[in-house]
Amino acid sequence: MAKETPEKIRVEKFLSEQGIMSRREAQALIKTGGILLNGKKMKETGIKIDPSVDKVTVANHGHVTLAKKETVAVYKPRGVISSKDTDGVQTIFDVFPDFAHLNTVGRLDKESDGLILLSNDGMVTKMVTGKEHDIEKEYVVEVREDITPAMMARMCKGIKLKDGWTKPAHAEKIDKHTFRIILTEGKKHQIRRMSDACRLTIKSLKRIRVGNIELGGMYAGQWKKINRKDI
Repeated sequence: MAKETPEKIRVEKFLSEQGIMSRREAQALIKTGGILLNGKKMKETGIKIDPSVDKVTVANHGHVTLAKKETVAVYKPRGVISSKDTDGVQTIFDVFPDFAHLNTVGRLDKESDGLILLSNDGMVTKMVTGKEHDIEKEYVVEVREDITPAMMARMCKGIKLKDGWTKPAHAEKIDKHTFRIILTEGKKHQIRRMSDACRLTIKSLKRIRVGNIELGGMYAGQWKKINRKDI
């Protein structure tokens, strides 16, 4: 019986799957000699390895680059857009100017408030917004109409929108006009469209959690640094 040949993988993909850095970050480090393959500096990208045999390590200056990664959790106020595009509207970087060098991880629409991450860490962006990950995002929604069990059941099962069915979600009634919903995807204005399909009019929509990072007792305009170990 023929022996199976071990499946090889590109170094960049290997580092990304290990949660060390994104593929783009790996490519940049390889070009500057920041990645070692079996103890030798790599000189080009796209090299395939056998993870069971080959050893990939990060050189000293590569660790310096990784140490510069920064992620903060901020409480975006309502009426603020979560991008660097101005168009005369206040942006999240007007509220948090000290973090203008970071990028938003995902979006939170103008009329919503709550938790959003700002980061220069490609792995954080990949984990939260990548299609292959199922990071939970939790929201509290207040509506004008009375909430019924049937509405919550429909959201849990999935709703057909113009761009396809939503994934099954966890939705539960908090009180007569408030419900909690947990999503593992991020279709544009998804909760607003799901609510509209259930004939619910949203008064307020707040994101309170992304993965294991919670809004907690923060107020609009506040921020907190996220430690590497929490990420």
